[in-house]
Amino acid sequence: MTLRYLLVLLLLAGTIAASQWAGERRPEILDRPLSSVPDRFGDWHRADDIRFTEQVEGKLLATEYLSRVYRKGDAELELLISYYSEQKAGETMHSPKACLPGAGWETWDYGTVFVPVGGERIEVNRYGVEKGAQREQVLYWYQSKHRIIASEYTGKALLVWDSITGGSTGGALVRLTMAESPHALDEEIHVAAELIPEVRRCFGSNPQIN
Repeated sequence: MTLRYLLVLLLLAGTIAASQWAGERRPEILDRPLSSVPDRFGDWHRADDIRFTEQVEGKLLATEYLSRVYRKGDAELELLISYYSEQKAGETMHSPKACLPGAGWETWDYGTVFVPVGGERIEVNRYGVEKGAQREQVLYWYQSKHRIIASEYTGKALLVWDSITGGSTGGALVRLTMAESPHALDEEIHVAAELIPEVRRCFGSNPQIN
């Protein structure tokens, strides 16, 4: 009984402390706007910037976002970066695992790939999705000032940790989408290798440090 009583007290104290620390979370302001992401990545050049409808923006709940189409010849690549300066209940990043099926896309392949950035090999998510006869290759990851994560579960655990220890919960979901082709995945990896340091610059972190 004494042990149970002590465990309950410790759990209660931990909960109260976590609530107090979470209340001290501060919004993280980007060092550069997402619009500063380059217009070109290799042979890919910006074709169009897209603004979502108010209804979509209301569901996204992002502090700032960038939706852009890049073109290389007849091929198109879509970039979406949704940034959240302070993540909390109801305002966390929407996982493509949930959003894509909700939009009618079905997964036909999934896994992870490594993106070479400087001397690093950064793991990101790879999803093959289809809707009717349309197939697309999707890369996405979660990026903050201090880390890049593929796993949603690890991201949520670290979000709690950051909230308790540092007060900063700012982060972004970065997604690349391209029509499925024999070279789609390689093209996306090449763009991601150039994109990751640019997103780091938006956070104000050294582009060569994870």
